[in-house]
Amino acid sequence: MASLKEQLGGLVYSTEHGDTCPECRQPIDDCRCVEAAEQARLADLDGIVRLRRETKGRKGKGVTLIEGVPLPADALKTLAKALKKRCGTGGALKDGVIEIQGDQREVLKAELEQRGYRVKLAGG
Repeated sequence: MASLKEQLGGLVYSTEHGDTCPECRQPIDDCRCVEAAEQARLADLDGIVRLRRETKGRKGKGVTLIEGVPLPADALKTLAKALKKRCGTGGALKDGVIEIQGDQREVLKAELEQRGYRVKLAGG
């Protein structure tokens, strides 16, 4: 763990390069932190897509969460759009997890299996 002085003492802006990344201290144009994080996320997946229903923190409104889809961020966004359209509901993509409004587990399971993914229903 870096000390507080090291955390706060880094270069944040340079007139030569402009903004710099706080993680790798490279200019924003040369920073590869986002790509490395995306590759690490994809490497941690086990190939099984998990569907679960959740109401926690949503004032009782249920959403279906889709986790573990082995796709890069751009393709994941396209898949989320297609799944929302298939269910006829809204939703969001947050931190690699697709949220679809309502309890849509059966419809989504059929759709994802048709697209060639191994799907498990997780949770109660």
